[in-house]
Amino acid sequence: MVLAKRWTLKKHFSGSPTNSDFELKTAELPPLKNGEVLLEALFLSVDPYMRIASRKLKEGDIMMGEQVARVVESKNSAFPKGTVVLAYLGWTTHSISDGKRLEKLPTDWPDSLPLSLALGTVGMPGLTAYFGLLDICGVKGGETVMVNAAAGAVGSVVGQIAKLKGCKVVGAAGSDEKIAYLKKIGFDVAFNYKTVESLEETLKKASPDGYDCYFDNVGGEFSNVVIPQMKIFGRIAICGAISTYNRTGLPPPGPPPEAVIYQQLRMEGFIVTRWQGDVRQKALKDLMTWTSEGKIQYHEHIIEGFDNMPSAFMGLLKGENLGKSVVKA
Repeated sequence: MVLAKRWTLKKHFSGSPTNSDFELKTAELPPLKNGEVLLEALFLSVDPYMRIASRKLKEGDIMMGEQVARVVESKNSAFPKGTVVLAYLGWTTHSISDGKRLEKLPTDWPDSLPLSLALGTVGMPGLTAYFGLLDICGVKGGETVMVNAAAGAVGSVVGQIAKLKGCKVVGAAGSDEKIAYLKKIGFDVAFNYKTVESLEETLKKASPDGYDCYFDNVGGEFSNVVIPQMKIFGRIAICGAISTYNRTGLPPPGPPPEAVIYQQLRMEGFIVTRWQGDVRQKALKDLMTWTSEGKIQYHEHIIEGFDNMPSAFMGLLKGENLGKSVVKA
């Protein structure tokens, strides 16, 4: 008889999670069927995303998460007893699996690396840093990278990969101990965002020319300060928004980071003057043709009188217009 201990979501979080939001339960697992394995958790992961993802759980469900587990009993030849796997089984000590969603650790996993790294630097957080920096940001040597929560599981890997690629790296973290760590692992500039007098000035001093890549784990007001300091054609990888996860009031100004993350949107600004020459002329011709043929409908919001320019402008900001606002002097 195997008893599995499970942490369940007793009630959905309101603001910061508390002990009373969780409940520890025990369940007796049935005997194995053919093709199944019994897993014992070795390491379990806790990650910021769980704060948001828990909204999809029903009260009473097991909290989600990855774990490194060992097969302690097997009726599946693909996973003999003793096999170590990575699995998304949640907060539980023991599980029964049919093997379909189990990932074996690499056979050449070095003895010098703890298995727990499969949940960190050599796992999901490391992969997040890798693809976010190299694919989303597309960093190149000589560029400047800003990363917040820089001493965390993702941020610390981001900074180090960036250094490997020949970038200048600026990192922010929340304690002097973390700052010392960041400097130790090679960050060019690291600062405690909780103690600096001005985040804006600190960022400007760290990189007066601005930032090519912003790897954002925090969101909220921090991002509102960083984004104006991006260089032209800067790239922003929004990985997390931990500063907003426990909010109970209105979200901070700006687009909701959860939407950007889970809908996997790309932040890229543009100025229309980027497009010149033949492509611009073709676009103008197309627009003219489509409008004259009625394929593009239009409506204008006409304001009479030059003196009404200010009120026209303010009305526009309040959304009073339908279509294009035009002042008729």
